[in-house]
Amino acid sequence: MSDERLEAKVGDLLLGKGWTVGTAESCTGGLVLHRLTNVAGSSAYVLGGVVAYSNAIKQSVLRVRHGTLIAYGAVSEQVALEMAQGARALLSVDVAVSITGIAGPGGGTPEKPVGLTYIALVGPNNLQLVERQVWDGDREANKAASAEAALLLLQRALANGGAAR
Repeated sequence: MSDERLEAKVGDLLLGKGWTVGTAESCTGGLVLHRLTNVAGSSAYVLGGVVAYSNAIKQSVLRVRHGTLIAYGAVSEQVALEMAQGARALLSVDVAVSITGIAGPGGGTPEKPVGLTYIALVGPNNLQLVERQVWDGDREANKAASAEAALLLLQRALANGGAAR
């Protein structure tokens, strides 16, 4: 592909590995999947995604454990990992990315401020990565920064190896 956008680079890496991808998004509302599917030919590697805005959907669709939500809260490393694991299983993809966070302007606390975001990635060979970010923009900027960070995490994971299952 001649497209130099990040999502096109991710697509090239996925195609090169023969991998498929799926997403589980909360605070970004599907923005990562939107960006991935902006690339012509992305149907070769994008299988789908889940927008799990409520805890009920996180539990019933993505199989996030109720105990995890109670113990750590929806915006946590643990929930992000379980969301990614659930998406990978549900969508039968090689690699899944998840995002959970507080986009703002409300909803923050001193322990979990507005802009706090966890991005997780799971894939073959026990690949598990989680990043914690705290953005300082408005709602749209925080969503955009989270989607960009998820695509960058995906790009790094794909570029650093691993074998297709």
